[in-house]
Amino acid sequence: MRILIVDDCPTTTIHMCGLLKQAGYPKTSVARDYCQAISMLHAAAQRRQPIDLILMDISLPGTDGIAATLTIKADKTFEDIPIVIVTNHNEESILDRSFAAGASDFIVKPVSMIELRARIRSVLQLREEMDKRKMRERELEALARKLEKMSNLDGLTGIANRRCFDDALVKEWVRNGRHDTPMALLMIDIDHFKAYNDTLGHVLGDDCLVAVAEGIMASIHRPGDMAARYGGEEFAVILSHTGYEGAHAVADTIHTNINGSNIHHPHSYAGHNVTVSIGVASCIPSCQTTPAQLLTAADTALYRAKQNGRNRTEVVCLGQTKR
Repeated sequence: MRILIVDDCPTTTIHMCGLLKQAGYPKTSVARDYCQAISMLHAAAQRRQPIDLILMDISLPGTDGIAATLTIKADKTFEDIPIVIVTNHNEESILDRSFAAGASDFIVKPVSMIELRARIRSVLQLREEMDKRKMRERELEALARKLEKMSNLDGLTGIANRRCFDDALVKEWVRNGRHDTPMALLMIDIDHFKAYNDTLGHVLGDDCLVAVAEGIMASIHRPGDMAARYGGEEFAVILSHTGYEGAHAVADTIHTNINGSNIHHPHSYAGHNVTVSIGVASCIPSCQTTPAQLLTAADTALYRAKQNGRNRTEVVCLGQTKR
């Protein structure tokens, strides 16, 4: 327990230090005025040995204890340090001003050890309760952030879910439209996944979904790009600032990564291993087009990829996007 006494009277500070030592608080520092008190508070914080309690005399050179309390409490670094005002007068107006400035309690001189100990114990108990409450609030905030993040993630693959995808598609549409830059959407479907699941079981089916998600994630690297599980065995990728040529290059990388996973598929007509079909759509967002149209175009391209033999990429463009 580190206590700072702010008082310019040597007799008073010696008396207070003695009382505090008898009361079981030997770690006591003394500041003669407000400026020295602030300096000592900063030094203690830098040493990571912060002051736990301030005993502030009401009368100080250059200012008064109430003004000093108000200034200290306005500093985010020290706002949680309890301050006890030490005064010669038990006047209601002084006490009102002290509490309004942020003081936790007061002591009237001459100070007795019994009263000092009781006041300190009361203030420190209040501080402990406040610390516990703030810690609980931080824990709840962290839990809320975690739950919010989890609500945007697919429980199996760990990548973004449909809800997150829908929000991101609109945001990227607006952002790219504002800058008159192209964006692309990839719709990805695992070839003959139902046959894989029915033959090998849901456990291996889940493993396959995770592996495909990892292959897709390994293919995108820019902060604005996003991969999501769209539903079942279908995935989606949003590529910001990307025309159809760039999107096709990303699709090629996805094919390479998934083919390189060497996941054997016993009942696929597209190959011996697990493969994917990819539909690509690209456009420059404008008032004449909508995110839904981009999604429809990507679905159309995916349908063509399936119709044309699977394990391939087909592209649909909604405008000139070669940028």
